[in-house]
Amino acid sequence: TTTAASTASTSLVEILRIIGGWRLAWRASLAHEERILLIRLSHLGDVVHALPVFHALRAAHPDARLAWAIEPEFAGLIDGLPGLERTILFERRRAAKAWLALAAQLASFNPTWIVDAQGNLKSAAVSLCAPSARRSGLNRRDWREPAGSRVLHDWAAPTTALPAHAIDRMLRLCEHVGGPATEPCFDLGLSSEELLRGERALETALGSAPEPTDVLLALSGAGDVRSWPLPHWIQLARELAHSGRRVLAISGPGEIEIGQLLASELQTEPKVRSWIGQRGLRELGAALTIAARAKARYVGVDSGPMHMAVAAGMSVVALEGPQSHLRTGPWPLPERESAAARHRIVRNSEPPSCAPCFSRICRHPQGPVCMTALETALVLEALN
Repeated sequence: TTTAASTASTSLVEILRIIGGWRLAWRASLAHEERILLIRLSHLGDVVHALPVFHALRAAHPDARLAWAIEPEFAGLIDGLPGLERTILFERRRAAKAWLALAAQLASFNPTWIVDAQGNLKSAAVSLCAPSARRSGLNRRDWREPAGSRVLHDWAAPTTALPAHAIDRMLRLCEHVGGPATEPCFDLGLSSEELLRGERALETALGSAPEPTDVLLALSGAGDVRSWPLPHWIQLARELAHSGRRVLAISGPGEIEIGQLLASELQTEPKVRSWIGQRGLRELGAALTIAARAKARYVGVDSGPMHMAVAAGMSVVALEGPQSHLRTGPWPLPERESAAARHRIVRNSEPPSCAPCFSRICRHPQGPVCMTALETALVLEALN
């Protein structure tokens, strides 16, 4: 009974905050200021892909106040982004309370324009939590769950490239909300202090300043069909070290065990070092930016850190299996570059007929052979 009363009391407080927020917002609306809310809740790579939309809005509407609705685990990437006034958190794990808290935040910001860069039912529901005068977003056919597109008032033009890459969709949205799009801007707006901290972290991990022959390996967690097996990472690191190149194996909070196993296996290799359990998205972005300036290379699967490496300007070797670089690979696509391509795509020399399947669950009788049978020699060749 006490718990139920406490929950009811908390909900009432949240509702009163929402009402109070709308009253304040109504007064602020008399000033006729433009307040734009960008919605891109998850995941890390998709948040990186939405950066060009933010920059297009900021460039086209320099006097507007800008907010970004995002889930907490990815908010660290955009905290400190120049021109971003507010980060509005959607704490989805709080269930019903998440929606009350979200509505209270939106009430206090009171957006006059919502731009949905996600395109699913969840993002559509978020936009309905604020009675905005205008709701814009991706073209109907670019929505993952098209029914949600009905909440919008206007839509971006459809992509012309087939298959459409995620950045193609973002560029169409950039054009719709900001005018003719040029090259997408992925700038994280890292401060000089952030870059210095990233440089120090990278030098500590490597043992000295990065060099053009260095290779950063972004280890992938077990259980993900996109992952490359740990023995392959170990073999790749050992062969790179034997060829005279320094290797830094990076593992995030979800790959600590894998990072420790690789470090233990290669502890006698002086040219192989490990950055185990790296935390802090902006620190990682700064470290990748410093590595890019030194012309170091990056090897990884289709993941958020890979897209961060691309945004930082690194040359990426992407390991492809159930995914397709034509949809979510490193940008710009090698096929579209007239000069020497910046990125390389490596896939199994004899991929199964089901690849790419675009699924997070492998149904192949022998498991995800598109990744497990991807040869180390092909990755070494791509790095030459």
